[in-house]
Amino acid sequence: MADDKQGRDKQADDEKRRQRERELEEARNRADEAEPMRDDPGEQLGDLDEALETHDYPTTTDELVEAYGDYEIETQGGWKPLHAVLAPTDNQTYGSADDVRSRIQGLIHR
Repeated sequence: MADDKQGRDKQADDEKRRQRERELEEARNRADEAEPMRDDPGEQLGDLDEALETHDYPTTTDELVEAYGDYEIETQGGWKPLHAVLAPTDNQTYGSADDVRSRIQGLIHR
C-alpha cells in the first residue's frame, strides 16, 4: 500500500473496523457468562435480610424455614427459596441475624 494520505486513512479505517469486530466478539462471549454475585449480603438476601433483623433469637433452622422458607435468595445458580438453600443443613441454633447470614453465605458460595 502506498504511503500517502489515502493509504494511511485506509489503514486507520481498517484498524477501527477490526477494533469494533473484537469488541463485538468479546461482548458475544460475555453474554454467555453468568452474572457475578453481589458482594452485599443484603442484596443477595433480598427481603429476607430485613425479616432476619426483626426475627426473635435464638432461633433454629427449622423455625427459619417455617417462617421464611419461601423467601428468594440470590445464589450462584440463580434465585432460590430459603428452604432449598438450607435443605443440606441440619437443624442448627442461631444467636443472631448475622449468624444466619453467615450460614446462608457459606451455603450459597459453595
